[in-house]
Amino acid sequence: MFERLRIWFGRRRAVVPVVRLSGAIGMPMPLRSGISLASVEGPLQRAFALKSAPAVAILINSPGGSAVQSHLIYKRIRKLAEENRKPVIVAVEDVAASGGYMIALAGDEIVVDGSSIVGSIGVVSASFGFQKLIEKLGIERRVHTAGTSKSMLDPFLPEREEDVARLAGLQQEVHGAFIDLVRSRRTALADDPDLFTGAFWSGARAVKLGLADRVGELREVVSERYGADVILRPLGAERGFIRRRLGLGSPPPAAAMLESVVAFLEERLLWDRYGL
Repeated sequence: MFERLRIWFGRRRAVVPVVRLSGAIGMPMPLRSGISLASVEGPLQRAFALKSAPAVAILINSPGGSAVQSHLIYKRIRKLAEENRKPVIVAVEDVAASGGYMIALAGDEIVVDGSSIVGSIGVVSASFGFQKLIEKLGIERRVHTAGTSKSMLDPFLPEREEDVARLAGLQQEVHGAFIDLVRSRRTALADDPDLFTGAFWSGARAVKLGLADRVGELREVVSERYGADVILRPLGAERGFIRRRLGLGSPPPAAAMLESVVAFLEERLLWDRYGL
């Protein structure tokens, strides 16, 4: 009996740090930074610096956003994983779509819920055209540029075919790079014509398509691999001194509040696309 107790208390339980990435990517607000390389650098550094950790887990719940920030975060996770020789387990919550899925590709294993939304491997650009509205209001738009493309896709000017063609070319480049990244990280993809059309699927279907590895839950996965008594240690972003003391941020000025509302609406539209 005493020998059994000695073995039990003498055994070190495995600790797996967990970094949670939730929200739209690259959409800063006065009281919320959104997901960006700057906002996740600290938690990622601390997670990979835990020498005794057998792996690092990333929880993702994001409808996408900035392609640049998504790729920067992906590259940072991979670099830290290679430098510290630690496997990365990515677990998808509600959604990992577009840029959210790009970050998920940093995982050596991608775990999803059967009802998670996964995919949307594409590039989109959306805006509004207000030129007829300002005409009705009797407003004259005046734009002076040095460079013929400087006012490209101005929402208050008529759309030009050459501008749309230029944007389409840019989107094709970004989309092609996204596809190449998916193919390099997911080597057992199914032969499906819709794979890179921007379509998205349930988690269960994503596994069959090769976009994810298994249906499951993070604790279940790490318990199977590192023992039933494994400890999952969440690591969040550090807050500034004042926010730590007061538990909130200072009230933003009116302009910042307006910017925050616009950013919120943009993010809300991203979530709404996936019915969330």
